[in-house]
Amino acid sequence: MPALSQAEAFARIRLLRSPNIGPVSYAQLLARFGTAAQAIEALPDLASRGKSPYKAAPAERIEAEVNGVRKAGARYLFHDQADYPELLAQIESAPPIITCRGNLALASEPCVAMVGARNASAAAVKLAREFAGALAEAGFTVVSGLARGIDGASHEGAFPRTIGVIASGIDIAYPPQHTDLQERIANEGLLIAEQPPGTEPRGRHFPSRNRIIAGLASGTLVVEAAPKSGTLITARLAGEAGREVMAIPGSPLDTRSLGCNQLIRDGAVLVQSPEEVIELLQSFTGAPRSTFRVAEESVDFDYNELAVVESGDGGAEAAISGLLSTAPISVDELIRQSGASAAAVHMALLELEITGELERHAGGLVSLTGAQR
Repeated sequence: MPALSQAEAFARIRLLRSPNIGPVSYAQLLARFGTAAQAIEALPDLASRGKSPYKAAPAERIEAEVNGVRKAGARYLFHDQADYPELLAQIESAPPIITCRGNLALASEPCVAMVGARNASAAAVKLAREFAGALAEAGFTVVSGLARGIDGASHEGAFPRTIGVIASGIDIAYPPQHTDLQERIANEGLLIAEQPPGTEPRGRHFPSRNRIIAGLASGTLVVEAAPKSGTLITARLAGEAGREVMAIPGSPLDTRSLGCNQLIRDGAVLVQSPEEVIELLQSFTGAPRSTFRVAEESVDFDYNELAVVESGDGGAEAAISGLLSTAPISVDELIRQSGASAAAVHMALLELEITGELERHAGGLVSLTGAQR
């Protein structure tokens, strides 16, 4: 692709930071208008059905963000640049823009995600460190989330072949006790953040971080996890992305192992040695052996079709709005029930999202936010 101009790069950051714009709507707006600058110009008209005039993110705020990225010694990476990780680009709602510090080449090498409990047992921490070391020695980059317990041990065991994905801005260390570890990863491995610099981690940021961890890797290995833990979100996201999901079994007497054991019951591959992980991932061709929560097939849609759809085409927006409720439903089902073209439905959803009336969920589901008129 042609080199991205500074003006367009700035406009892309501004577009993504504007109200109600997420990865999906960002991609649709670029497909519809060709450039971020033109998309920003069109936003007020697209949102004209809203209760108040639409205002894009202030340019001054974006200037401050860019300066913050530079001050942190980081760089921006855009979704269509050559060094954007190929596997990450394939997932639903891939982050259009990330910031990073360190050796970006690590993200294009074979990656395995390792995740697990924060309050991990001593035995599991030791196991994670040993597995990570063996995987790194075999040529895999180990990806994790810099949390306490299994994450930290995985990073330490894999140095320098490791990627840390954080839920905060690139300049914020979290948890505080991993400040030195995070800096070491930025200097010797690779540190990735999706949030703007200066952003403190919030609960809603962690599932977003988890999708990046799962998306970077051809497989996710769960070392130890309790039921209903955040670790299982990463495993589910890996399964939905069509990646391998693996788990190390544990004692049924230890609640920290119950999540792993449940994953195995639900279709994750049981592994007991690094060699089993290596064999599984070296032979991975895009068809995982694990059957853990594999996403349903969806209708293939080319965003470029949006370029020929007029806003409000065929009354699709009113029809789609009538079909929606606060209960999530798949976009494919909306296309079937409405009888409208896929492009018209996606455009209608885009306009609803920009006005703050639509919420997107994992698995291609959408719903009304409850804030509709």
